Amino acid sequence: MIYHIGRFALQDLIGPVARATAALSRLDERLAQSPVREGWIERSHFQDAAAALWLLGELVHLEDLVLHDAHMDIRAPTHELTRAHAVLRARRQILAQPADWALSQPGLRHLTGRGVPTTQNKGEGRAEPEPDALTERLPDESLTAAFAAIDAVLERTASLLNGADVPVRVPALPTPDRPSLVYDLDWNEEARLDEWQDVLAQTRDLPPVLRAALLLDAWAEIEVLQHAVWLGPLLIAALLRQEGLATAHLPCLHLGAQKIPRERRRARDRNERLLAFLEAIHQMALTGLAEHDRLTLAKRQMERRLRDRRASSKLPQVIELVLARPLVSTPMIQERLKVSKQGALNLIGELNLREMTGRGRFRAWGIL
Repeated sequence: MIYHIGRFALQDLIGPVARATAALSRLDERLAQSPVREGWIERSHFQDAAAALWLLGELVHLEDLVLHDAHMDIRAPTHELTRAHAVLRARRQILAQPADWALSQPGLRHLTGRGVPTTQNKGEGRAEPEPDALTERLPDESLTAAFAAIDAVLERTASLLNGADVPVRVPALPTPDRPSLVYDLDWNEEARLDEWQDVLAQTRDLPPVLRAALLLDAWAEIEVLQHAVWLGPLLIAALLRQEGLATAHLPCLHLGAQKIPRERRRARDRNERLLAFLEAIHQMALTGLAEHDRLTLAKRQMERRLRDRRASSKLPQVIELVLARPLVSTPMIQERLKVSKQGALNLIGELNLREMTGRGRFRAWGIL
């Protein structure tokens, strides 16, 4: 479909744009020099990933997502959990790259699964292309090529299990060999992505936050990707980072949208939708500020327990882990600190952490 920018009621939008811009800038400034910045960022990745699935009508518990990310699942991961983890990994990849990477052609190819790289040459900034084993057409390829594709899949799986960054798998262009039960064969993702990029180019002169709201609306209206709706808000968050409004973090646009009723986000009137997206950005920033203050206070309270401790004490490492995760489990502390189960429980007890699960087994703790 063609997305027409047209005219919009600027007199109604300018106030919300200013409020959202001020709140987002204030959050970024506070995070820039904050001692809890790294922990805040890691927590935001988990929270935004869970919110992304919530907006799609799926419930993913933060506890399950944290344990899955640590390769410590207590049950077989669900489809929703693996999708949330894809969002989590995509956020980490975007933030780890230069600010203008996500919206560049190499970045878009990587994030959308078109010509994705596997290994990055840090010295030259180039990446070698990864063969996409899922789109190989075996009747037209030699046996050697088939075995090479299998080796690539095994290597990718081993890298993922070892915790390395691997390309986020999202559906590539629909092809006739994809089952119509899963894919709409008439859905031209390439053309839709080009249309969204046209909107990106046409809004270049607008204020960044207003531009972000328009691009969020365009992504939803164009319906760019069939099975990765969550990628749009991540790209727009990367745009806000590229524009200098979020240099110290990656905005959690899913988390902000979660606080806005669906009736407003999907209203018939576009101005109402834009106001909803602007309010989502504003609410996201306010939530981030509140979370930052909570983590700062928790860090101060826990650090009081470090007085008169030996230099070899592992308590500072536990504090860093607790601040960087919405919750921690005994095995997570054991693996990170190389201590026994009882040692991990003793460290947890010294910090007076809150038990989050209410269970006798597979317990997890978090800050109060």
